[in-house]
Amino acid sequence: MWSSRTGEASTGNPSLGNTPTSGNEPGATGAEGVGRVTNVAIIGKGMVIKGEIDSKESLHVDGEVEGTLRMAGCRLSVGREGKLGANVTAREIELLGTAQGDLQATSKITIRKGARLVGDLRAPGILIEEGAYVKGKIEIINSSTDAVSGAAAPQTNVRKAAAG
Repeated sequence: MWSSRTGEASTGNPSLGNTPTSGNEPGATGAEGVGRVTNVAIIGKGMVIKGEIDSKESLHVDGEVEGTLRMAGCRLSVGREGKLGANVTAREIELLGTAQGDLQATSKITIRKGARLVGDLRAPGILIEEGAYVKGKIEIINSSTDAVSGAAAPQTNVRKAAAG
């Protein structure tokens, strides 16, 4: 569907991440309660991309991507026809297709029914639906800071007492 108000295409597909936002989310510019369409780049079914991708916008993959994807603060979704042969770092990852490589997110990773992953998962929130195939290590981290830095060491708080 075409939205003449924003000049952008909108499919309303939640897996693409282009659903209207509430205005309370980071990056939302509309008035509170007034939705807008977020930008999502799409790699179509007939596309094969090899190399490094650094993106500041969300990405939906229906084609094939090999290499490295760095998408700090953005969302990656891989459709049922999509194939990843890449290590990924993003805010949020949703896999419906096939992936081979490590997935790391600062928010959450969702592996949907029918998806196939060979690689490690690292995020504060991980959801694997029944019927998905996952082979690799799963690490649920305590904070988004650990996901970005790759630090596995727990944080300790030291309190100093005043003598007197």
